[in-house]
Formats: sequence, structure tokens, C-alpha cells
Amino acid sequence: MDTAGTPDAVGLELDDIQSGVLHPRPSPYVGTYVLLRIDDRAAGRELMRRLGTVVSADPPTSEPARGAWVTVALTYPGLQALGVPRESLDSFAPEFREGMAARAAELGDVGESSPANWEEPLGSPDVHVALAALSPDAGRLAAVVERARHAHQELPGVEVIWRQDCYQLPTGRTSFGFKDGIGNPAVEGSGIPGSNPRERPIKAGEFLLGYPDETGGLPPMPTPELLGRNGTYIVFRKLHTRVAAYRRYLHERAASREEEALLGAKMVGRWHSGAPLALSPDRDDPELGADPARNNDFDYHDDPRGFRCPAGAHARRANPRDALDHEGSVNVRLHRMIRRGTSYGPELPEGVLDDDGADRGIVFVFVGTHLKRQFEFVKTQWLNGGIFIGTPTEKDPLVGPNDESGVFTIPQRPIRRRLQGLPPFVVVRGGEYCFVPGLRALRWLAELNT
Repeated sequence: MDTAGTPDAVGLELDDIQSGVLHPRPSPYVGTYVLLRIDDRAAGRELMRRLGTVVSADPPTSEPARGAWVTVALTYPGLQALGVPRESLDSFAPEFREGMAARAAELGDVGESSPANWEEPLGSPDVHVALAALSPDAGRLAAVVERARHAHQELPGVEVIWRQDCYQLPTGRTSFGFKDGIGNPAVEGSGIPGSNPRERPIKAGEFLLGYPDETGGLPPMPTPELLGRNGTYIVFRKLHTRVAAYRRYLHERAASREEEALLGAKMVGRWHSGAPLALSPDRDDPELGADPARNNDFDYHDDPRGFRCPAGAHARRANPRDALDHEGSVNVRLHRMIRRGTSYGPELPEGVLDDDGADRGIVFVFVGTHLKRQFEFVKTQWLNGGIFIGTPTEKDPLVGPNDESGVFTIPQRPIRRRLQGLPPFVVVRGGEYCFVPGLRALRWLAELNT
């Protein structure tokens, strides 16, 4: 079992790291995501110069200290549009160079979630720059969005091609009704505590290029060093949630509202309040769910068979913690992720079981230096399948690519229960793999003369 308390042994260059990489989003929050296309190389470089005013993760001067910040990221076609030299382009991770749309089948983004059905222009070569602006309130968001708008206004060679607004729902929960934002790890050297006191801080190299990762080595970094150091990759995905279908599925299989809540908690691994099944397996505990000092303070070593929290529950799949320690060859720390999810669209009123046609869901953002063994591994090996937990035909009951034939097993005595016919509750509307440069790298991009 990992234990907390190991002192940070690495000094991060916080003044060169974009603040949105390390700082969690505020709660409550409002925000917006904007995608840009670069049609003129000189204009794109001027955009990088202007966006270089984005502040760093250094606490004394960070945007989060003032309550708002902007994160800047580029796609592989975006780097090409800026005229980044071929030698540098070839040094980026192959998954990033291919792009999410090209890897959709491997990721399980098929059928309704396939790129052929994605929202334009997501997944297309037109997406070059991604901006994310987040703030605790609309007033400060408007101010930071205006600063970002000034960066690209009056640049005829740069076009806004997509925008998605987001906000924390009045309940403070996701569209499915569960408390969000629990479970991010501590990054060694950041000074920002994690939420699980049992987990040692994760090596900085898992989330920032230029520092040792959990293997003890340096993650592959784009060249030149000025471009790669203090940067990272992000995964951006717009996920439409079928809330009415989810509620109806539970309603049809439960004899009471209490049983509906229990079945939902078994599928997710937490109650609506955020209270984990590992600590409160029989009933919701809103006081526990609201306590950040306790609601993530658990492991699974004392529940190997999943009687408290099923091994196939969403939260346990996404982060098995110590549940796989007995296998020896699985190092969960190599697959940890920083998540920056936000909600979009209107809340479906409580009790409604019929779809109202509104687009609602989650903008999922992952931060990490290893696209393949972090995001792609968790997505393909832990969420899309069940071999690692001994149920190879089962997928994640909430976010897995189910197709009406899905099954979810709930261990219980004297006989287990199996939920049959799981439909897809989440549909991918599109996504991108992006690179988040450090601040010095933004200046390097602005000064390119190719």
C-alpha cells in the first residue's frame, strides 16, 4: 500500500508551467472552450506571442490566485500550421501525431461514437489551437475570456471555429447526479495536496515533461528541449450523457427509489453525495461525501471480492488503487491521470425519465505525459474490457462502449446479481489530442522563422 508523507524531492519550474496543468478547477465554476484554426503562419505566431501572457502555475502570480485562468494547447496540425520544423514534429509522441480520430477504433469510439458522427470540426485537421478559460463566476470569466479574445482579434489569419460553454450544475454534481472532482493525485513538487492521504505523490514526470516519472527515467520529450520541457499532453473529449436512459434503466430494475440509488452507486462506486461504497456500502452518507478529508481516504485491499464496491464499478475501474497489488505486474501508479472534467448543457429535472432532446454531458480533459499508457491504457484495458478483473466480457457500466448486450455483476450474498442489457449511456461527440507548451515554449513558437 502506498502511504503519504514522502517529501517532495523535485523542484518544478512553476514559472514556466501553464497554471491549468497543475491547479484544479474552482468549485463552483463557469468556463468556456474555444477552438481556433490558423490560416496564416505569421498570424499564428503572433497569436502565440499574445497568448504568452498566460500566467504560470507559480502560486504568487497564478491566475487561480485571482480566480481565473486560460490554458493554451495545440494539436499536431496546429504545430504544422505554425511551421514547426520537421525534426521537432517527428519527436512528438506517435499517438499525438496520429490524433484521436485516427485512433478511434482502438479506443472503442465506434458506432454512434465514431468520428463519422462527431460534431464538426472536432477530429478534423482544421482544429489547431484549443483555449480553455475557467473561473468561479461569470464576471471573472468574462474578463479572462476578453483577454483571450484580444489575443486573436484583428488577426485575419486566425479563425474561431468552435466554442463550448460549461458550468457547474446547481447540484454541484455531474449530469448523472454524482459529485464530481474527487480523486486527483498529488504531483510531486507541486505543493498541491492530493485527495487520498494513502497515496504518495506521483512523480512529476507522469504529468510534466523534463522530470523523472514513475519508472525512474525521463518520459520521451519533444525537441528542442526548449519546446518540450515543462509541457504536457492533454486529451479533450466532448461526451454526451444519456441521463434519461440511465435513470430509466435503473427505474425498470429496482423496486424502490432506495434500490435505484443503490444500483446507481454500485455502477459508479460512489453514492450521489460522493460518499464511496468502500466506506459506506449500504447507504448514502452525505456528511462523508462532503468531507474532502475523508471522501477519498480508502483503498480496496479489504474488499477483494467487491462486496462493498464491485470490481467492475466505474470509479474502481478508473483507479483500482491497491486492488491489483496481488498481481505484482500491475503498477497502478503508471496509469494515474489528472482529470479536469466540466459539465455542459442543462440539467435534466429530477425524476424525469424521458429524453428532452437537449445536449448535455461532460467535457473530459486528461493531463499526462504518456498518452498511451495513461489515457489509452485506462480507456482500452480497464474501461472497455474486464480481463484485469476476471470478467472479460464486461465493460464499464457507465462510460463503457456498451451495445444493449452489456452485463454488470454485483457481488452479493447468497447469490450475485447481474444487470443485463446495458445500453450506451455516454456517446462521444468528438475530441482531440493536444500539446500544452510551457511558457518559454510559447515564446519559441512565436519566434519561429521557418
